[in-house]
Amino acid sequence: MTRRSCAIYATGIVCAHLLIVGIALVLAQVFQTMIQSRLKKEITLTEKSQVFEAWKNPPPPVYMEYYFFNVTNPEVFLAGGKASVQQIGPYTYREYRPRENVTFLENGTKVYALNPKTFVFVPEKSAGNPEVDLVRTVNIPLVAVMNELNSYSFLLRSVVSFYLSGLGVDLFMTRTVHEILWGFKDPLLTKIHSLKPEVDEYFGLMWKKNGTHEGEFVFHTGEQNYLDYGKIDTWNGLRKMSWWSSNQSNMINGTDGAVFHPLINKNELLYIFAADLCRSIHLGYVKDVEVKGIQAYRFAPPADVLMSPDNNPTNAGFCVPAGECLGTGVLKVSVCREGAPIVVSFPHFYQADEAYINAVDGLNPQKEYHETYLDLQPTMGVPIRACKRAQLNVILKRVPGFPKTRHINETIFPIMFVNETATIDDDSAAQMRTMILLVTLVSNFPLLIVGMGIILLLVLVVLFCRNRQKKNEVKRIDFTEAFHSFTTAKDDTAYTQVSDKPDDSSEKPASQPTKNGSYIAMSPVEAQKC
Repeated sequence: MTRRSCAIYATGIVCAHLLIVGIALVLAQVFQTMIQSRLKKEITLTEKSQVFEAWKNPPPPVYMEYYFFNVTNPEVFLAGGKASVQQIGPYTYREYRPRENVTFLENGTKVYALNPKTFVFVPEKSAGNPEVDLVRTVNIPLVAVMNELNSYSFLLRSVVSFYLSGLGVDLFMTRTVHEILWGFKDPLLTKIHSLKPEVDEYFGLMWKKNGTHEGEFVFHTGEQNYLDYGKIDTWNGLRKMSWWSSNQSNMINGTDGAVFHPLINKNELLYIFAADLCRSIHLGYVKDVEVKGIQAYRFAPPADVLMSPDNNPTNAGFCVPAGECLGTGVLKVSVCREGAPIVVSFPHFYQADEAYINAVDGLNPQKEYHETYLDLQPTMGVPIRACKRAQLNVILKRVPGFPKTRHINETIFPIMFVNETATIDDDSAAQMRTMILLVTLVSNFPLLIVGMGIILLLVLVVLFCRNRQKKNEVKRIDFTEAFHSFTTAKDDTAYTQVSDKPDDSSEKPASQPTKNGSYIAMSPVEAQKC
């Protein structure tokens, strides 16, 4: 057997083995199962897991961008016209949110933690100075007082209204951005505080929220079931709330938005419990995106999250009292926050009824700037980019006994909105890309084997064809040489016939040799002289 034949047979044997083994591994999904099992085991909130430190001290910077709606025509609105607002901002703060008092419970299957948040102003990412810039907005403390007195007698409301007018308290106030955010001593609340010490005399949208937490959380670690990784077990000791009017609405579902289970599917709904909204919301798959070279799934709240119960009956439980419902795109949260009739929505009433958008001039909802979304790396369930956007509104309506409200039209009035953003940092992105590459290589190792088998199969075909071609050339050469030898023999062979005349030796000279009387082949040979 020639060396070429040995190479062909060896290539064929290796090719067959690679194809058989590779196809068998692909069909059995051995490596995919192994990777999935590894991820389910490693991605847990245990002290020894690789993700625990990132969960405890999140490395990506979180920024809070505050935008305010400055009222430009308060007199027109008080006279019964349409209010006009102008957006100002952003005023950006860096948010720090390390988890504290982390304690493992029930043999490591659950973990207790507090999540205090601290805010530091970032001037280079802001549109102005919050301690200098002024904004005219609704006097929320006054609205809270009017809302509280709405159930009292007309006479009492009239007396209070007269008293407040003497203090110079109006329906709209002008304060610095810093005061509205982080608090100021309000004259109305100061008077109430003197009568009811439990009422705080300071007011601010973020008053007492710098350095504080949103409650005590107990999370599932995912040790028992990877699908429970990061899910909330209890919040402030509660497994469900009691504010809403249905059991489904009161459920505490999902995570706090910081982590999600690995191996996310496009067809599933992801749930987040938002303490500031007093409810859980769900997110659905939107599209594939790429963030810093990392492929991700984008999830966003679908339109039915804040849809009117007329179109989505499951939202009827968020109507409090039962049956008193708002339209699409807004949610009244004053049931869990005492005081003014506060309503939340997406910025500029994105995905809300046109009536809310048209009630105030200066609003322009746009998906690009006002949608809430999460970009998740599906294999590990890690958020690599997040934009949480929410708008704070207050219900303004006529209150009998308060003359300044007698002409206004009931309006869900926008106050401000926040854009909470976080994007994976460069170092973490590089580590994740490396990890994803390793996972991809291991998961696709059977396909690599099949690919090598196909390549060797192509090499085998080339070798076989070249070997056949070589053999045919050898056969042609042998045939040509044989044919050439045969024809040359015919041309070069001489046939000499013996003379038919009688041999007359007497007539020939004695010196001339005598013919041998036979055929002499190839060429005549002269007789040698003696």
